[in-house]
Amino acid sequence: MAPSRIVVIEDFIPFRQFVCKTLAKRPDSQVICEVSDGQEAVWQVEALKPELILLDIGLPTLNGIAAARQIRKLAPESKIIFVSQESSPDIVQEALNLGAWGYVVKTRAAIDLQPAVEAVLEGRHFVSDGLSGHNFTDASPRPPAD
Repeated sequence: MAPSRIVVIEDFIPFRQFVCKTLAKRPDSQVICEVSDGQEAVWQVEALKPELILLDIGLPTLNGIAAARQIRKLAPESKIIFVSQESSPDIVQEALNLGAWGYVVKTRAAIDLQPAVEAVLEGRHFVSDGLSGHNFTDASPRPPAD
């Protein structure tokens, strides 16, 4: 079986390198594109149609939430995991309402990134432990909103 194709969208280069090195340890996945800008991310995802997208929220030109709205319309089969320093329950809920399959807080990425990717590639949702005490609702994937 071919490895899952992953796009990593992160503007902070050292963290993006960490994510890519972490993913390189997985024989069942392959990073096919690295992007540092929200608008470019939308274009690349539309062209590449990856199985999985790791998406930061704080991005130049188009933040991750706005990018996810467009991505859900252009590549509805792609699964999104937000990887962000944002841990506000309202932001996490908004991300999940957009149809994200997972949410990893950057401070927990060393622990949570691999399990999140594994869960989502297996069709399960994942939310970092520090956030799981909140009662997030409606986290199931849904068709893109118009």
